[in-house]
Amino acid sequence: MDDLELVDPGQEPSAGHLDHCPWLFAEEASAEQRAAQWERQRSLGGECELGERCYVAGSAAVFADRLRLGDDSYIAAHAYVTGDVTTGTDCTLNPFTVVRGRVTLGNGVRIGAHTSLLGFNHSMAPDRPVFRQPHTSEGITVGDDVWIGSHVVVVDGVTIGDHCVIGAGAVVTKDLPAWTVAAGNPARPLRDRRNTSGRGEAGARPSRGAAGAGDALARFADTARAQAAGLLARCWDGERYVDRPGAAPTVRAHCDAMEIADLLLGSAPVELTAEEHVARLGGLQDADTGLVPEFGEPVPVPEADGFVGEGPALYHVLSVGYALDLLGASFPHPVRGVREMTARQLVARLEGLPWRDGAWGAGAWIDAWATATHWNLRHAEGDGGEPGALEALFGWLLTRADPWTGMWGSPSPEAGRLQVVNGYYRLTRGSFAQFGVPVPHPERVVDAVLDHARDPRHFGAGRENACNVLDVAHPLWLCGRQLGALAGDGGYRSPEIRAWAEHQLAAALPRRQDGQGFGFGPGTSGPGPEPGLQGTEMWLAIIWLLADLVGRSDALGYRPRGVHRPEPSRRT
Repeated sequence: MDDLELVDPGQEPSAGHLDHCPWLFAEEASAEQRAAQWERQRSLGGECELGERCYVAGSAAVFADRLRLGDDSYIAAHAYVTGDVTTGTDCTLNPFTVVRGRVTLGNGVRIGAHTSLLGFNHSMAPDRPVFRQPHTSEGITVGDDVWIGSHVVVVDGVTIGDHCVIGAGAVVTKDLPAWTVAAGNPARPLRDRRNTSGRGEAGARPSRGAAGAGDALARFADTARAQAAGLLARCWDGERYVDRPGAAPTVRAHCDAMEIADLLLGSAPVELTAEEHVARLGGLQDADTGLVPEFGEPVPVPEADGFVGEGPALYHVLSVGYALDLLGASFPHPVRGVREMTARQLVARLEGLPWRDGAWGAGAWIDAWATATHWNLRHAEGDGGEPGALEALFGWLLTRADPWTGMWGSPSPEAGRLQVVNGYYRLTRGSFAQFGVPVPHPERVVDAVLDHARDPRHFGAGRENACNVLDVAHPLWLCGRQLGALAGDGGYRSPEIRAWAEHQLAAALPRRQDGQGFGFGPGTSGPGPEPGLQGTEMWLAIIWLLADLVGRSDALGYRPRGVHRPEPSRRT
């Protein structure tokens, strides 16, 4: 009997049957077959991370340098997989598929039998035989909910948008936007999958700045503006701002209200006059330390070098400082611990930050220190700090950046690059971005960030929160701007950046809850999924960054000017 022998009802399927029909594994495999599959997965070479209920056929030739399969994904019989391959959840590589090079699949991707995704190529200069030519690799990116039929070939450098369907036998040589039904050699768009009548727009390819996409952003912004005053009133308890009804008042809630009003209304929140906002926020600063404690908490005690190490006061350097800045005001007092810290003390603190297991906290500390220096330089006294301290910060960072990733800190098996990427955003926001200094190794940063953005532990369905999306969007924007490739077709990994931004933008807009704004998102960090001021402020900024990455931010009619401003903050 061959591998395709039929199985009588009530009998367990053979190993060959499971290889060809791996969707049966979760329900029908025996304990011995499950143990054998576990050993099969353990035996895979390279860097392999497989999610729950995954299956890799014993007859599949899997020799990937790095393989990441999301939950409920499988590689079926006689598939050939090499290179750097990442899938989301519920992805299928059916029998005899070939997936090679750098290939990234979203969630719910179906790849038909005998289909090839070739994420690499040979150069073909005439000065030497082809077999001696070096390999090149731009990579292939496939979005969510995509069906690629049998005997399809997808060549290197192609991005296939969400919800596409590719007919059997097609050869895909160019990007396909979301919802495209395509077929042929070379593949051509036939229609929009949402156009169930099959009439109109056949063969038309929407442009990146298509009117429909711009109209959706404009409608979103118009609705957000119309509801902004009600959202702010909802989070005013009569005396102070709360993140959401029933929550306790916080300093950040007042600052988030200020940022939302500035973005959407171009003015201060109406619950207080502009002068009262300035008096309230400026009055929160402790005159001796220059720090802003949380409501009801004592002023934090600085460490030996004069500045705090953690806690709400660190973020208040950003949030209160920029809320006052939006009002045309500034902190009434300098942040003294930062102003008095010497270059030697600063370097000692930098060396002692938790780079190995807490890169986010390390980045947050640098963000607060650099932002405090920024405010000190703008203070009436005009004294940013001890001579050489700011220069020491940039010198230390430039000489400690990992040349392979452009980042600081170490990934972990448990969280992958989460701490490193999120720490990178905070670190560069307050230092390089805020002061207008180019970041080191921008191409490597893009590589590392896009790799992180494929991690289903943080970007799988239902797992994305505002912090994680922002901390990818901003580095991509910052490095893309530095490389001169924002929203361009020829920039470094531009198709992948654009595809990721399009996907996130499409997912972000529906997250807004009518009259209540945005929730921060799932997970243990942040205020949680309930809509409130923090989630709304962050998602408004994120949506601008995503829209700008795809060249459509003008449709929003707003541009962040506070904590999440894209440009350097000017010094007076």
